[in-house]
Amino acid sequence: MTLSDALATHLVTSPTTFTLFLVVVSWLLVQQLLSYNVFYWIRIYFELLITHRSVPILKVALEPSEATDDGVSGEPSDDTSIFKANQPNVIHCYDPSTRQLLGMVPRMTPEQVEDACRKAKNAQVAWSQTTFAQRRLVLRTLQAYIVQHTTEVCRVSARDSGKPPVDALLGEVLTTCEKIRCLVYWGELWLQPESRPVGLIMAHKTAMVEYVPLGLIATIAPWNYPFHNMMNHVVSALLSGNALVSKVSEHTSWSSANLFTRLVQQALIVNGHDPDLVQTVTGGPEAGEALCRCKLVDKLIFTGSPAIGKLVMKTCSETLTPVILELGGKDAMVIMDDCKLADVVPWVMRGCFQNCGQNCVGIERVLVYESLYDEFIDAVTSKVKALRQGVPLAACGSDGSVDCGSMVMATQLNHIQALVDDAVKMGARVLVGGSIDKSSNDNGQFYPPTVLADVTPKMRIYQEEVFGPVMTIVKVVGDSDEVCLELVNDSEFGLGSSVYCGDQKRGLALGLKIRSGMCCINDFGSNYLVQSLPFGGVGQSGFGRFGGVEGLRALCLERSILTDRIPGVRTSIPSPIDYPIDKTKGFPFASALVQILYSESLWQKVKGIVNVIKFGK
Repeated sequence: MTLSDALATHLVTSPTTFTLFLVVVSWLLVQQLLSYNVFYWIRIYFELLITHRSVPILKVALEPSEATDDGVSGEPSDDTSIFKANQPNVIHCYDPSTRQLLGMVPRMTPEQVEDACRKAKNAQVAWSQTTFAQRRLVLRTLQAYIVQHTTEVCRVSARDSGKPPVDALLGEVLTTCEKIRCLVYWGELWLQPESRPVGLIMAHKTAMVEYVPLGLIATIAPWNYPFHNMMNHVVSALLSGNALVSKVSEHTSWSSANLFTRLVQQALIVNGHDPDLVQTVTGGPEAGEALCRCKLVDKLIFTGSPAIGKLVMKTCSETLTPVILELGGKDAMVIMDDCKLADVVPWVMRGCFQNCGQNCVGIERVLVYESLYDEFIDAVTSKVKALRQGVPLAACGSDGSVDCGSMVMATQLNHIQALVDDAVKMGARVLVGGSIDKSSNDNGQFYPPTVLADVTPKMRIYQEEVFGPVMTIVKVVGDSDEVCLELVNDSEFGLGSSVYCGDQKRGLALGLKIRSGMCCINDFGSNYLVQSLPFGGVGQSGFGRFGGVEGLRALCLERSILTDRIPGVRTSIPSPIDYPIDKTKGFPFASALVQILYSESLWQKVKGIVNVIKFGK
């Protein structure tokens, strides 16, 4: 009889053994199912299935300027300054592509900012007690509205920030919807208490980490993507049980303080929650400073320039408010010598000219291997010359058929021009664009799509963030991976990067050596559509992360919990080291414990056991 036959016979003839066998197998099966989160996914899919028809339908009233492309009346303004001395309590909001006045929003005082924080903080007390299912329903309500009203969201974003509706759809709507989808499915799982291993000394204990809402999250958002920059943090804060106060950019306050805020508040109201939970702050630098100084804020997330980021961190240090800083970048796209240019050029175009180059992860340096350099220049030059620029909506005589819109800030035009002029002075070649067309800026803030070749690290444009529609092309001499890596890492920034290659193994080997928070192989920006990944950089690009499990947990207090594994079995203090300590036995007893627990020598462990017995009496 074989061993397996003997075991089978024993199981059949011994009911006790058979029962014990079934218990062990069942326990192992349950543990396996738990390791794959099977029960979690059954519950999530069942919840989404049975509540699909009960997701509230939002009805958010639209103003004429929000409802139609040509809904803004009035002539272009000669003075588009947002702050005016004769009206110090309001911010003037303009369409940057037409210079038309969109309206005014309050320029909130520090006292009003404090009041907004207090309202949100008070509302969070009840919100923190809600279930994940209740929080998901609010997010699903927002998602349903966005999907059904994509045109309106894109129109309002385009009007306030000057981007074409397609750019708004890709950068505002698509990213936000994927963020919500990811949180709806994965958010609760990421915030469940997490078991941690224990050593022999604490084997009688169970260790875990739980993730508790911090309370009030504050954000100071930039102007390039007003919808997503607001909603990105709204949905993360809500899912994690927090309140949010969002200081939106003074340059795109019209959309954020109106439609986008109404949308969030309605989603809370229809689901029976306090709309005070999410507050929008509009104002100038003084409002941002007040938010940094507010003692009610539990964490602050800032997106902007390194210079302002340092001031934010310094101010927040006065109250020891922790910060996450996302400070932009000089992202490089590497085009290796084994690439197929026909496949790569469309991505270079999108990386450089999406939203007119106003992207923190936009491509600011294109590093092309020498053997492809001339062919690449010929390919992109004709493509860039064909780009259409103008008013992105069917308004003010435009049909809206444009590829590039305007710059959000008028001052950005002079900044870009200064960088281009410096590069040309130092030997760069302008192949397309390169100077402000005065005639096209009579009624808007446009910088033409530009191509600069022969850019080197000594030029300002290689080191400073452009944040505009400029493709800077750098030659990688000798098709050398080592030279390329040196060029890529010659930057104080380190946010994202892209490597295009034929041999992925070679491309990955290069990408892994790039000093950046993110890297895509044979892709650009798509990591942001994988919302399970953290987003953030290194160096002058800032620190901390939002997005992914890391970003969601960053909005929580990570609390360590230790409990008894077996009821009645607790940690006790042995008599030799209990107060008053036995001077003769205390130290030898504790030393023996260290030998037992941590010595790699079996003989030392045996000696430790002997001494524990000896000195433990």
